[in-house]
Amino acid sequence: MALTGSEVGVARSKTDQPKRRDPVRSVALVMIVVSVLWRAQIAARGYLAADDYVLITQSAESPLTPGFLLTLYNNHFMPGGRLLTWLVTDAVGLTYWPYVLLMAAGQAMLAVAFYRLLRTLLRPSRLLLVPLGMFLFSPLTLEATSWWAVGANMLPMQLSMVLALGAQLKYVRTRRKRHLVSLVLSVLLGLLFFEKALLVVPLVFLFTVCFFTEGGPIRSVLTALRRWWPSWLVLTALVGAFAGVYLLRSESSLRRPESLGEVLSFLTQLFGSTLMPGLLGGPWGWLGAGDGAAVVAPPELGRWIAWSVFAALVILTVKRDRRATRSWVLFGSYLVLVAALLAATRLGSVYSGVAGGVPRYVSDAVVVACICIGVALVGIARQTPAGGEPADGESTPLAGTPGPYVEPEPAASETAHRAPDSHTESEQMPGATGSVVAAYSSRSGVIHAEAPDDPDLAPAEEPPTAPGPTPSTEPAAGPDPVVEPVPRTGPEPTRERTPEATATSPGRGRERQAPAPPPADWLGPVPERYREVVTAGLALLLVAAMFGTVWTTSRYSDEWAMKYGRSYLDTARIELASAPPGTVFFDTPVPGGVVPDLSWPYNLQSRFFAAAGSRPEFVHETENASVLDDLGRIQVATIHGSSIVPGPQEGCGYLVPAGQTVRMPLDKPRDDWFWIVRIGYLSSADGTAVLRLGKGTHTFPVKKGLNQRFFEVSGGDDAVELTVLGLDLTLCTNEITIGNLTPKPE
Repeated sequence: MALTGSEVGVARSKTDQPKRRDPVRSVALVMIVVSVLWRAQIAARGYLAADDYVLITQSAESPLTPGFLLTLYNNHFMPGGRLLTWLVTDAVGLTYWPYVLLMAAGQAMLAVAFYRLLRTLLRPSRLLLVPLGMFLFSPLTLEATSWWAVGANMLPMQLSMVLALGAQLKYVRTRRKRHLVSLVLSVLLGLLFFEKALLVVPLVFLFTVCFFTEGGPIRSVLTALRRWWPSWLVLTALVGAFAGVYLLRSESSLRRPESLGEVLSFLTQLFGSTLMPGLLGGPWGWLGAGDGAAVVAPPELGRWIAWSVFAALVILTVKRDRRATRSWVLFGSYLVLVAALLAATRLGSVYSGVAGGVPRYVSDAVVVACICIGVALVGIARQTPAGGEPADGESTPLAGTPGPYVEPEPAASETAHRAPDSHTESEQMPGATGSVVAAYSSRSGVIHAEAPDDPDLAPAEEPPTAPGPTPSTEPAAGPDPVVEPVPRTGPEPTRERTPEATATSPGRGRERQAPAPPPADWLGPVPERYREVVTAGLALLLVAAMFGTVWTTSRYSDEWAMKYGRSYLDTARIELASAPPGTVFFDTPVPGGVVPDLSWPYNLQSRFFAAAGSRPEFVHETENASVLDDLGRIQVATIHGSSIVPGPQEGCGYLVPAGQTVRMPLDKPRDDWFWIVRIGYLSSADGTAVLRLGKGTHTFPVKKGLNQRFFEVSGGDDAVELTVLGLDLTLCTNEITIGNLTPKPE
């Protein structure tokens, strides 16, 4: 369609004008950069911890095969995390900085995606920065941006949540099939890193029901199922395929809580001490947990303040706009899912007493909380297509999807002063030719924008227009006229879109925000005489939350910086590099503060140092053994455990003639386990001896003179038996100790 000269001139003038700065976008960009750099600095102060060493060891010992990637870790399905760990280990070994970069990159992508979701979902408002700031700086997500074993699970899951909600939002508004593909890929992204990403599926459904339907709960659910059934079909297929793969490789993680009190204590701790204080800048105090991330330790007063502020926020937003109730319903529903999952898999174990104080267990709930808070504060934007016809024969809503707010009705006084006219608004006012009129239906007091082919709304016939001159398409001189809403005395007719209406922006399938009614006065429920006080109080509360967040994050950073494993590894590397030839070690566990004993056999030194570069020389038997102490220093080894009681022969102890067996009682019995034995003896000649501990035996060489021997044995009993093999060989011993290696006292 050809444009007139005046239209071309207007288009050129608009093109030549510089783009108006968006202060919200600028501030958001600064916030994202600050949060990423700050979190990266916190992560860099720390080091690898606990599960990180196990994942790295497994990567160092295994080739990159599908079997390795699909192997569960602690019953967690995380092929994506295993792949990244394997690539880093293969390239740089036991090095930390690549993991810091990966976590920073993941946080940056997540932050940008979350900001884009807020801009697409919410009305334009500076209040958008509130949920964005809560998400970017929430102390509840500190573990995910500093501890690799947690970040490899949680960052992709959070990104999956944000991308999936964004894809569903676009599908609801446009019905375009490509958004279904994006939805499936977004959920699949999370499932490749963490099986908990299955919660994204019910989250997408709750998101759709709460924000894009009307009526009661049953009607809303049925509406969502009927209108957007392709989403639920593809998600169900994806979940079914994933469950088939996961259940074949996993063991049940379900546990039974020991008592109702355990459940109540867990829920009180999870919500009262962790989630609510964390959303408002808490917990303001941490309890160290070794090399792992600290657990929350909020003051009692802080807990009550957090709950009071959150309750006040819910009441204020609901009183201001009843439709905010749906935001809190969505948040509460997701919390029920998270709490049920945690209670079924974490209670009834040795860690159930502190399970509710671990922030990473609710870090995914932060995404949902910030979205719901944003909707409650700002409201959902109405979107309208701005170019191109729907693809694949799909319908495109003229005015977007149903918004959570009511289009303001014209006042009765205004209606009385307006004379009815059979002409359309475009015929009455110049410059209104390209406006698009959407069809609405009133349902339970909510004005709902419908697609032209919505089965719930039969299209009304076009009313006849009175004859009159054809309105001019030339732009009117002077400012654009204000189009007053036409009072509705009955159902409004649906109007077909004209090319002028759909050509407002180039491209096919793009969306733009339609003008939204002005937001309600935030202090509307507050009497006029109290507004200044309330405003000052809200400002002080916001400042207090910001300072609380800085304080909490700084305290966490100090806790995270203290890494036992880093100092142990650095010291051991230096000691091993300068150790004299012939320094040998038994393959014993590293200190439990570096790798927990529950991680056996990956807590053994041979596994721990597999990717470290400098690796000790390990033996099963030797005359002189060395050991790394708890600080990583090389020390002369001895045995701490059970010893034989002194023998009857003075100056000899137990005399063991050739070919005979002598039984020697222990001062403390030994359980059937893997032990190391030290025997100090005096022999008349070279030969061979056999030591027996229960069902375990070991044969070792005997040298003439005063000597000692270290060797491994697997067994248990309250006594040992020693047999000497050889001719003309007599052996005396009063030093046999069975137990674990330890540094010899100086």
